[in-house]
Amino acid sequence: MLMSDRPPMRSGGIISKYGDYLPEIDPAAAVTLGEGQTPLVEARAVSEAVAAGVCVYLKCEGLNPTGSFKDRGMAFAVSRAREAGYRVAMCASTGNTAASAAAYCARAGMRCVVVIPEAAIAAGKLAQAVAHGAVVVAVRGNFDQALAIVRDMVERHRIALLNSLNPDRIEGQKTAAFEVCDQLGGRAPDHLAIPVGNAGNITAYWKGFREYKEQGKVSSMPIMLGFQAAGAAPIVVGHPIERPETVATAIRIGNPASWAKAVAARDESGGLVESVTDEEILDACRLLAAREGVLVEPASAASVAGVLKLARRGYFRERSGASRRQDAVIVCVLTGHGLKDPDAMMRLGSGPLVAEADTASVEATLVAAGTPLDGR
Repeated sequence: MLMSDRPPMRSGGIISKYGDYLPEIDPAAAVTLGEGQTPLVEARAVSEAVAAGVCVYLKCEGLNPTGSFKDRGMAFAVSRAREAGYRVAMCASTGNTAASAAAYCARAGMRCVVVIPEAAIAAGKLAQAVAHGAVVVAVRGNFDQALAIVRDMVERHRIALLNSLNPDRIEGQKTAAFEVCDQLGGRAPDHLAIPVGNAGNITAYWKGFREYKEQGKVSSMPIMLGFQAAGAAPIVVGHPIERPETVATAIRIGNPASWAKAVAARDESGGLVESVTDEEILDACRLLAAREGVLVEPASAASVAGVLKLARRGYFRERSGASRRQDAVIVCVLTGHGLKDPDAMMRLGSGPLVAEADTASVEATLVAAGTPLDGR
């Protein structure tokens, strides 16, 4: 069948679905990989650990085309850059932005340049950027220094900026808030828990919830709960962190570009921004993988780790009692898939058992490891 003989197909993606809530764009310039429409999964094991009368859902953004939430914002930012005639785009990245930018620029026929901290991003993310043809520059510094270089470069040259400083990124990412409300049957969650790195995503979600309420799509807005890694928690401590360190590489950022907007989201919603330790993050990763069947990179698990930490303090019991609600809904945003960081995933469990290539040896190995073979 010739291409011209094929029936027309809808491209899908956030621009197709939520174009009425986005700045106007020429449809011919739109770039999509079918991003958005990610699952909202009930997390029964997490709910049980939080409080009675609370239902926790997982917004699985790692099921976007390149494996992270970045695809929403990148779809719109690259589309607008393409519409404006840019041929080159650039970003600084801890990994996911690089992977997403490279993919969407490839789709748009644009050249992509990414600047990363040397030896500081997960292998899966770097592999994506390289495979999609991006020019990758690793600098001997951290993310904040990489972003400063990129900001300088786009001022000097006709290059499109693809970091979340670009408002088009926030516009695209806010569609996740719309989706959450739609998936909950036309209501906002009571709490929205989200990892905080460069703080663009918490900014985008809050913008989306506000706009949906203004349009009469929902009657309330959630309390925003942001969580940073303890070794990279500038908003929590109140000053930039010169050398941020955490196993959660995606949020290893010491001076968030959207700091002020994240604080506004926190304050306007009556929420909070707190920190979780690397141990708490990895424990949440294990819980999600072993009990919920959901594999996420460490940064994603910060939202669940934070909710569990607040639950241990009685935060949700107190609020449920005060409001007399028995159906409190918490949505935890999971920002990236676990296969983004395979090395971290291997730390969640034991390595493979080794046996001879015969049934008796495999049986003996399983029994020695305490695995029941009688079906009980």
